[in-house]
Amino acid sequence: MAMYPQQPPSGLPDDPYRGTPGPLPQQANPSWMGHVHPEHYRTAPGHQGQPLAVMAPARATAPRTRGGLAGLSVAGGILAFLSLFLVVPFLLSNTGAAGFLIGFLASLVPLAVVLAAVHIIDRWEPEPKRLLFFAFTWGAAVSVAVTLLIQPFFVFAFQFTGEPDLRTYMATVQAPIVEEFAKSLGLLILLLAARRQFDGPVDGVVFAFTIAGGFAFTENILYFGRAIAESASPAGGLAQVFFLRGVMSPFAHAIFTGTTGLVMGFAARRWHTGASIGAFFVGLLPAMFLHNRWNSMGQGFLLDYIVVQVPIFLLAVAGIIFLRVAEKRLTRQRLLEYSAAGWFTPAEVQLLATVGGRRTALAWAARSGRKRQMKQFLKAATQLANTRQRILSGRDVPLHQAEERQQLQHILSLRAAVAG
Repeated sequence: MAMYPQQPPSGLPDDPYRGTPGPLPQQANPSWMGHVHPEHYRTAPGHQGQPLAVMAPARATAPRTRGGLAGLSVAGGILAFLSLFLVVPFLLSNTGAAGFLIGFLASLVPLAVVLAAVHIIDRWEPEPKRLLFFAFTWGAAVSVAVTLLIQPFFVFAFQFTGEPDLRTYMATVQAPIVEEFAKSLGLLILLLAARRQFDGPVDGVVFAFTIAGGFAFTENILYFGRAIAESASPAGGLAQVFFLRGVMSPFAHAIFTGTTGLVMGFAARRWHTGASIGAFFVGLLPAMFLHNRWNSMGQGFLLDYIVVQVPIFLLAVAGIIFLRVAEKRLTRQRLLEYSAAGWFTPAEVQLLATVGGRRTALAWAARSGRKRQMKQFLKAATQLANTRQRILSGRDVPLHQAEERQQLQHILSLRAAVAG
């Protein structure tokens, strides 16, 4: 398998990395996801026929990732640890020790289902594990603690005629507002603190599903444990609640918060702090609405579930597939622009930017004992395509071009490692 860049016409420019404004090619907008305004388009930088030995760095170094991922991970870990001092006593007081333990174990099942879905969605451009860990701990601990701290104010602010009225209010008003706000606050922090990794709607869905999976995990401990503690038949009570929450609706919270992540992911393409904050509040509206509709289902639960909730779930699945297809098309187009500038051959782009091509590349690398290097090469190429998309957004162009410069050098090192 050839691993050498196409050689464009020779001639050394003043700055081989400086992309210059140019006419907008017809294929520059392969999908609605990566729309480029003509005034922001600039050609990809080219090495202009320079030998690889000249272009390759003296020492292979991966591009530095800015955005404070380490600080974010530490801060998230501290917040999650402190939140446990509020969350764990609350759970134990409602479930008892036995209910807590059994509820914890039972909650691992729907959690595994949600995290498996996250893994599938995230395979094209895997997010840093530290950010996924932050998202999960935010959902499982911090957002639950925020909910517990805020919800009393909703109770004190309204007058109720009786216990049924209070329960209805808590389920249909308080829970959608407070819980979605608490979960989505983690999304806002991720978008503002790690925006180089949170750069599109697929990323928004991945982070939202992870946060929601963590929140549902803790909430399931409460419901499963309470079913054991309060039921005259603990096994029967647990089985009923587990079927409703673990089998029929493991993705309920993921779909609610996923709508917020989707909206914020589109805002991330604009690379603007104001747009990000605005998208946070706009994205809360569909999440709260879906959450309210779910909690409002009463005696006609089964009919509503089949007629309303199942179509919503299927629509969410179709939407995610649609997003992934658009993401792949965008990656391919951006890499083709680097190919035109001489960094990849068209055949390499086919290997790097299609599902079948990646399978072929990984199989070839596995036979050569270089599968790990190939995975790094695939990941770096996808990140490079995303960096180019940020350049073409027209915001902070010099900053992103500096990042592009590092990534292009890293690409050469990785190609050499793969080629052996």
